[in-house]
Amino acid sequence: MEIRLRINGRQTVESVQPNVFLLDFLRERLGLTGAKRSCDVQVCGACTVLVDGDAVSSCTYLAVDADGHDVLTIEGLAELPEFGVFEAAFVRHAAVQCGYCTPGLLLTLKSLRDAGELATDEQILVGLDGNLCRCTGYRSILEAAREIAT
Repeated sequence: MEIRLRINGRQTVESVQPNVFLLDFLRERLGLTGAKRSCDVQVCGACTVLVDGDAVSSCTYLAVDADGHDVLTIEGLAELPEFGVFEAAFVRHAAVQCGYCTPGLLLTLKSLRDAGELATDEQILVGLDGNLCRCTGYRSILEAAREIAT
């Protein structure tokens, strides 16, 4: 099937099999390896990308379902002027250790911030519920999220 989508602000037209997941399409076809494969069942957040501004688990989201939509990966977020705010907050609060979960966390936080859903700790915790971090613990991530919200 031919799909047309905008990835990180660039129009893309590609042929894909109907059963290819967005994660595999991004990583294997386009070389965008920031989204990671981990659980394959939508519970860890390592594969998170934004589709039309909404955080989705690309490990279970078909590439053909992204046809006609805007997809933002961590590589695209890193190109945006606002990335510096996210980066500085994570560095300042030591919210990064191994970094495996970081791309998914940052994209989820961008989605939440853009939707105005980082106003309270409860909103942050609920919004990040699908993102697991085994290294840093969540206190530093919560502190970075508070800073990103302002």
